[in-house]
Amino acid sequence: MEVLLLAGLSAIYVHKNREISGLSATGAETGEQAGDFIKWVDFQVSASALGKAYEYDRDTFQEEVHLNWIELLAYTAARTGGDFSNESQVNACLEEAAEKLTQGKTTEELTEGMKYYDYYLEAYTAVLGGMVGEYEIQVAAKSASGSQTDEGDAEKLVWERRYGLKAFLPIAKDFPYSDYDDFGVSRSYGYRRKHLGHDMMGQVGTPIIAVESGYVEALGWNQYGGWRIGIRSFDKKRYYYYAHLRQGFPYALNLEEGSIVQAGDVIGYMGHTGYSTKEDVNNIDQVHLHFGIQLIFDESQKEGNSEIWIDCYQIVKFLYRNRSECARNDETKEWYRIYDMREIGENGNN
Repeated sequence: MEVLLLAGLSAIYVHKNREISGLSATGAETGEQAGDFIKWVDFQVSASALGKAYEYDRDTFQEEVHLNWIELLAYTAARTGGDFSNESQVNACLEEAAEKLTQGKTTEELTEGMKYYDYYLEAYTAVLGGMVGEYEIQVAAKSASGSQTDEGDAEKLVWERRYGLKAFLPIAKDFPYSDYDDFGVSRSYGYRRKHLGHDMMGQVGTPIIAVESGYVEALGWNQYGGWRIGIRSFDKKRYYYYAHLRQGFPYALNLEEGSIVQAGDVIGYMGHTGYSTKEDVNNIDQVHLHFGIQLIFDESQKEGNSEIWIDCYQIVKFLYRNRSECARNDETKEWYRIYDMREIGENGNN
């Protein structure tokens, strides 16, 4: 297994501190020694593995040993060569790691001799690093009788501190959609290329939700994506791309480049714009959201031939457990989240 793993990983990435030659895609240094960063990530973690590792993390938050879901997944990947297709094998690896750590073994002891554990830890942290943690969210206050108040009444909402999944599905709660794993399939508009995202089919006007908190880095028209939004995570490792938004009114009110958004915010509306150099044109046959996740280990990878886009289908399946509940403003006919959220930590409000 280790021989096969060595051959596979050597072909797709260069690990930190490995001596290599050549400059970045821009031909210039970018703060680190040129090329001294991960070059590719083949993210194959299944939704079931994400869920199982997450539940270990969430359920042990206040225990003597708090298990870290990313470390559990990195350990499993180092054991399986990054292959999560064998569910029984994956579950056995996760259970073994959780048991040994809970019994007092350190992560360093557990992973000693695992040649690629550090790679997977760094790669998976880049993918999942902003999805789990402490946060505060509004919940419906309870009346004296113990029943919930009208959840649309903002005056009767109270803040509750939580630990757990703070990332959201990109489609608002109670709005239907369909999808399948279409990452890498062929596209021909403009030029022949691979589809580097995940399409979620639905209805025009479906509220689109910010998966993670961050700031709006791109907003406007692109002939391929139509009206689109690009949101960068606070740690700058993830760039979330939402494309083909609604004709005429694609974005949430007051959204602009540089805006800070919270995970769960309504940021735009599903449509089928794009495939046109002219703005505000519906040239996409099927109404859908194109959702993509780009990883950035160095700014030279942001645009050009060095871009790293991952297959996020399994992530979307995992995020289905956390959908933002929205309500409609009858006056503006726009949608807004019912329960606000506040980040806790370096980039949060508290």
